[in-house]
Formats: sequence, C-alpha cells, structure tokens
Amino acid sequence: MKPTLQSWRHGASLLLLGAAHAQAFAPEPLPAVLLPYVQLLCLAFLARVVWRAPSVKGAAATGFLFGLGSFAVGLYWIFISLHRYGGMAAPLASVAVLLLAAGEALFYGAAAAAAKWLAGRGLREGDGYARHFLAIAAWASCWTLAEWLRGTLFTGFPWMAVGYAHVDGPLAGWAPIIGMYGLTWLAAFICGAVGLLMHLQRSGREAPAAATVAGAIALALIGWVLGGLSWGQADGRPVLMRLVQGNVPQSEKFDPALMQQGIETYMQLAALPPRQPDMNPAVIVLPETIVPLFQDRYAPQFWDQWRQIAAQRGAGIIMGVPLHSRGPEGERYTNSAIGFDGATSVERLVSGSTAMRYDKHHLVPFGEFVPPGFRWFVDAMHIPLGDFDRGETRQTHFELAGQRFAPNICYEDVFGEEIIRGVRDSAEHGPGASILVNMSNLGWFGESWALRQHLQISRMRALETARPMVRATNTGMTAAIDPDGHVRAVLDAHVKGVLDVEVQGMAGITPYVRAGNWPVLAWSLLAAAAVLLRRRTSGAAGA
Repeated sequence: MKPTLQSWRHGASLLLLGAAHAQAFAPEPLPAVLLPYVQLLCLAFLARVVWRAPSVKGAAATGFLFGLGSFAVGLYWIFISLHRYGGMAAPLASVAVLLLAAGEALFYGAAAAAAKWLAGRGLREGDGYARHFLAIAAWASCWTLAEWLRGTLFTGFPWMAVGYAHVDGPLAGWAPIIGMYGLTWLAAFICGAVGLLMHLQRSGREAPAAATVAGAIALALIGWVLGGLSWGQADGRPVLMRLVQGNVPQSEKFDPALMQQGIETYMQLAALPPRQPDMNPAVIVLPETIVPLFQDRYAPQFWDQWRQIAAQRGAGIIMGVPLHSRGPEGERYTNSAIGFDGATSVERLVSGSTAMRYDKHHLVPFGEFVPPGFRWFVDAMHIPLGDFDRGETRQTHFELAGQRFAPNICYEDVFGEEIIRGVRDSAEHGPGASILVNMSNLGWFGESWALRQHLQISRMRALETARPMVRATNTGMTAAIDPDGHVRAVLDAHVKGVLDVEVQGMAGITPYVRAGNWPVLAWSLLAAAAVLLRRRTSGAAGA
C-alpha cells in the first residue's frame, strides 16, 4: 500500500510535534517558565493521536515518529562532536545522529504500542471510570518503563527523559519523593488523561476522562505544596568555593602546540586572589581533564606548581585528570578527579596515588570505551583518551573544609540511581556526601543546547537528593545549585572566569535517596499488570 498525501502530512506533523517537544529540556529559545507546559502539551497531543490510532501498529509508528523528531532535534549537538572535533565526515556524522535518534525513538514507539494494546479495550462506549483510569495508568506506566529502559540498556542514555522538563513547575516538588522517573509517570499520566479527554470530546463519554484530568490536576497542586518542604538540614559551616571555567577551545585542548597554554589558563584562574581579603576560597574546583595527558607524563615540577597554588591560596583543589596508575590489579587508565592541598607530596601527585581520588564509573560509549564490534566507528574519529577502565560505583568522598564532596564526571549526573548511592552512608566508604560536584568538558559540543540541557539535569539531581550541586565546566555551564534545584549563581557560557560562591553542605535522606527508582518501577509494572488482567478478563467474558 503506497503512502498517501494525507499519511505524509500525518507523519510530518508528528515529526514537528516531536521537534517542539525537544524545546522543553532547556531554556532558550523558550523561557524556563514555559518548559514543563510545552512538554505536557506536546505529549498530550501525542496521547490523543495514539488513542485515535486504528491499530497497535499505527500507535507504534506514531510514537516512533514523535520520538524521531524529538531526539533528532534535541540531540543535534552530537553532530558537532563527531564532525567538527572528531573529524568524522559530515554525511557519516549526520547518519550517526539520525541512527541514534531512531534508536531512542524505538522506545517511544514501543511505549505507544504497548499502551494502545493494553488499554485499547478500555476505550469502548459505556466504559466506566475505573476502565478509563486504568487506560491512562497504562499509558503512564508504559511511558515510564520505556524511559527507564532507555536509560538502562546498553549502558543507558536517559538524556531528554520526560521528567527533566519538570525541574521547574508544579511537579518539581515530587522529585525528592519519587525521583525523575516518578515525575515522568506523573507527567505522562496528566498527558494521557488530557489526550483521552480530547479524543472523547463531544462523544458523550467524556465524564470519566474529565474526572481523571481533575485527579491529575490535584496531583500537580500537591506538587506545589511539596515544593515548599525542606528535606534536609545544614551540615557544618558554609564553605566558600571557587568554580573555574577556562573556556579552552576543544580544537586547542589536545593540540601539542597549544596544550600548555590551556593548562596555564587554568593555573592563572585558580591562583587569582580573592575579590575581598577575607573571602579566600577554601575549595577550588576545576573541570574534567584540564590536564590533557596522563599525570605521569608531566615532570614533578609541573605538579609542584599546582601544589604551590593550593598552598598560596590556602585551599584544597579538586581537578579532573586522566590517571595512569599501577596497583595489585595491574596497570589502570582512568578518567579521574583528584583532591589535594598544599601539604600533598609531589610524589603522590605524579604517581596518581593521592588520598582523595575518584575514578569515573559510567563511561561514555565510543568516547571512553569501545563497545564490542564498533572499533571501526571509533577509528573513524580522532578522539583522544578513548579507552578507560571503570571505577567503582560507590567510592570514598573527598573531605575538605569540613564537608564531604562526591565528584561525578561528565554525564554521570544523568544517572540519578547512581548519584544517590554517593548520598547514602557506606560501611566501606564512609558517610554520604554533603555536596555534589560535577566536573565536565562540554567543549565537544560547541555553542549548543547540550550545555543548558546538562544544567537542567544537574538541577534535578539536587532536587532528588536535597544536596547542593556545584558544576565546574570548561565552556559552561559552570554553576552553583541549591538543594531545592534553584541556580544560585552561574557563569555565562563560553567565557573565561571564576565563580566564587558560598555553599552550605546538607545532611538528611530524601525518600528517593532511600528507595531509589524501585517504587515507581514496581507501581508501573503493577498498573500494567492490572490492565492486562482486566483485558484478559474482559476478553474471556466476551467469549
């Protein structure tokens, strides 16, 4: 059967709807206040189309096209890293981005198909309130499970998961209780209810759907109330921190002729005197891999310069550096963060054996490790430092200035279920973190949405954990985020500078930190199972 003009228009409208959905995950071009509502509106219209789909296959195609439009637009910045900095030919880089978008969109197609199949019998004339509620719960549960699978399978890539659009707005207050995937369920439930109401409009069967919409609005209002609660308490005294943003162009960072110039930029910024004599920072944080080569490639004098900066400023320094180390398990190559002060020996810095050390656990496929069978793809790029060993999920935190700092590197903060492990106490590694620290180099992605999208992700982690999150990045966004997810201070992207800001460490365990994703996943599975059971019961009765 050949596609008709109407089917082409239908497909194009779904792609455009997905493209609009991609705008909801970072401010600019849209203002931040609109982001949650744009996300809800787009997903509600998708739900309406899915409810109207004539078949499960049609629902799958609907969800896939929506996802393809959303991810192709929202993840366009990956092209920049592959082509401009990775050296990949533009056609191949474009195909790679589209293939990634299509792979992510498969999860949306599966969610739409599963919801249509599970709830299809709940949309007949004469169906009551319970049937409509279960149909909408099936939609929300399928969507949440699909997002979780997208963030878990093949190392996971939950970037642009629905919940991230709700860092602001009425649902944000639920984050410390049910986490980002819980927000995804609530947002999808609201959208499913509104979409079903639009689908049944003027049919005389709107009442059950309207009642569910009213219930969804009540959940949002409860979120407003929860947003006023405090889930933690101050731990120790506030610490003055310096967050350094060198704005070293990615094209220069690994250029042998310019490499030292970039390092000197960071040395100069770290050593800057305070603006006021009594405001000397106690902790200085520098971004990921500011030292581009493995630490033992540098002479002891190089590391003595860094030690002297720490001594001169009377501060502890946390910096990102690739480490080559030797131990009982043999040689290891890691993307790491180290902490030291003026009393740290140069020998420890050269050997990579500092007492405060964090090795990145969640590595980036193709950029930091090579998936089996994809060596050819990595060879098509020219990205240095591309094959690291993994660190443990929970490691000992950095103790500086009376606080416990839990570093995470690059996109590790997109995995909330891993970040919360660092907030919990550990019998082996000690007390949980009082301050979260993200160290990133997003210079790979130019002046793109990736920088602002990543800031929104960090804000969600602060909300979930009731911990401040500080971010030191090469090109942006360098920021200090309060435990309620609000940005206290931020440097403009693509400028060179430092952000001196006072940060209060926090203690206390939120419900989400305590339980993780399991409650929302269990609820989603139970809701889907209830709809499936009712479907089979109805089918048996009909027979």
